[in-house]
Order: sequence, then structure tokens, then C-alpha cells
Amino acid sequence: MIEVSTPGKLYIAGEYAVVEPGHPAIIVAVDQFITVTIEPAKKTGTIQSVQYSELPIRWTRRNGELVLDIRENPFHYILAAISLTEKYARENNIPLSFYDLKVTSELDSSNGRKYGLGSSGAVTVATVKALNAFYGLNLDQMSIFKIAALAHLEVQGNGSCGDIAASCYGGWIAFSTFDHAWVRKQRKQSDLTSLLNSAWPDLSIKPLAVPENLRLLIGWTGSPASTSDLVDQVHESKDEKQKLYEQFLSESKKCVTEMIRGFEIQDVDLIKQMIHRNRCLLNQLSSISGVTIETPALKKLCDLAETYGGTAKSSGAGGGDCGIVITDQKSGILPLMSAWEKAAITPLPLHVYYQERSAHESKG
Repeated sequence: MIEVSTPGKLYIAGEYAVVEPGHPAIIVAVDQFITVTIEPAKKTGTIQSVQYSELPIRWTRRNGELVLDIRENPFHYILAAISLTEKYARENNIPLSFYDLKVTSELDSSNGRKYGLGSSGAVTVATVKALNAFYGLNLDQMSIFKIAALAHLEVQGNGSCGDIAASCYGGWIAFSTFDHAWVRKQRKQSDLTSLLNSAWPDLSIKPLAVPENLRLLIGWTGSPASTSDLVDQVHESKDEKQKLYEQFLSESKKCVTEMIRGFEIQDVDLIKQMIHRNRCLLNQLSSISGVTIETPALKKLCDLAETYGGTAKSSGAGGGDCGIVITDQKSGILPLMSAWEKAAITPLPLHVYYQERSAHESKG
């Protein structure tokens, strides 16, 4: 049996701007995992997921027609990951076989509600990594990222694939997405193996060294949000207000680049200043687009954190899910935890997950 676990993620800064090539974000991998197991099978294979068997598929209407939104359903990511990884295997003359694939997840609450830890990205990466081991493909980290990114884009259609990078690389990373139009064009013109071996324009994944006295706290508002839906909404408004949107992109790039410098020079105060700046920029984007990013619950989470000496903002697309707090190790956190709980905000006992400390992968 092959068993592979990949971590979830949280965005620290650079949300929304990161969907544009060359605009950086800071993302962290957390120690909650999706695990995929694969066992050989004969004649037929199975795909099983305890958490997602009863997950509703969202739908909406466009031009009066009912349209299914498959982007929140992990089975579509699993199938896309299988299809692409097996395409690579075929291109490299590796025979395909049957298997039973099973998914278990720690990235959702016990009642199936999403924490916003990037479960679709993690399940895509875990599937690619498990099949890499099953077929003996010897894919390196970057190739696993690229296959998972291609699978994710096939299903989701938008997004930066930063969650894919965090699940692949672990730890704290600075990430800039690739030129999606270039990748889509190459996908039609070349085989998958050639595309994986190519340098993807604008793609950057860089590990960050974290100051010893930095502390990351995470609070959950109890309200799940749909990242893909929120990104759609912001992009629908960007054409109308292109100049303001471009100003947001420029300011976000400056802010996150300066925050990356804060990591490089180990300056927690500078990192905190840029977290606050990024929060302000996201609130400006909210005004430009009309999309609620910092909900009342997220505002409460952030304001309480600032009352107790931290600097906070929404994480990811906002609209619910989690907020993050950066503080220093000297700050006592119990008063904040108590204030959060009174405000119905759940502190999540998560820690940063580093790949090099544990492969978290076994083959038996």
C-alpha cells in the first residue's frame, strides 16, 4: 500500500493580486493533512472519500440556465489529477494498472464544514504524489506542482495555484503565479512531458526563513467561503474599474515585496506593518469590487487581535473562513484567545508544517 499526506495552507498576504502573473503572495503550509492511499486492484478500481461522499454540489443560474459548480467538489480534482499523471506515465511508456484510491481529510471540521485550508489543492497534490509513487515516475517537486496546477486549472478555471505550491513545498513560501495564457497555449501545442520540462514564465516559489520571535495565530469565523466564487466576482468588476484595480495590484506588489524583505532581514515589526497595509488594501479592493472580503466576523477577529498587540487580516479570499494574526513570542495570547471565544471565533491549534522535517510519506 502507498500512503501520501499533504498539508493544508493559509494565505498570509497578497490575496487576489496573486492571481495575476508576477504578483507575489506569502503562503504557509499547516499541519493538517489530506491523506491518499493507493492499493493495487484487478479489473476495476475505486475512488473513495469518507468526508466528501455526501457533499452537495452547488449550482447557480446563468442567462436563465441552471449551471453546476463542480469547483467545490474534490472528486473532480482527483479525476483531473489522475488523468494528467497517467497521461505523463503513458508518454513515458509506463503501463497503467488498476488501483483503489482512498482519501481522508483533516482539513474540514467534523461536520464537514470547510476551514479554508485549501482542501482542493491538497487533495490534488496528494493524488499526484501517490500516483508518482505507485507508478515509480520519479517526478521532482516542481513537476508535481506543475501537474497538480494543470489539474486544478482544468477544474477551477481561475486562481493562482498558490495553495498547490504550499502543499507541495511546505513551510513559509513567497509565491508568484505563472503566465496562465502561455501555459494553456503550450498545453495545446506540446506534449505534457515537454511542458513539465519547460520554464513557466513568471512562476516563482521561494522558501522563506521565519524570524525566531514571530508567532502565527489562526482564528476561524465558523462561516465557510467559496474562493473560486469570490475570485469570479472580483474579476467581473475589474473591467469596469480597471484603473483602480491596477492601482490595487501595484500597491499589493509593493506591500508583499516589502514583507518578503521583512522575512529576509528577520524584522517582525516590518512584517506586522505590511500585514496591516495588506488588510487596508484588501478593504480598498472590497470597496472597488463591491465584494465583501472582510466580513463582520473577520473584522471582529482582526480588531480584537490588534487590541491585544497583534496585527491581523483575513486569510485567502475572505468572505468567511479564517483570519491570521502575526505577533511576537513575548506577547501573551490567552487574553486574545478568551476574547475570540466570547466573540464565537474558534482559535485553530495549527502549526507550520515543513516538508524537510518529515517526508510524511510512506510506501509499504
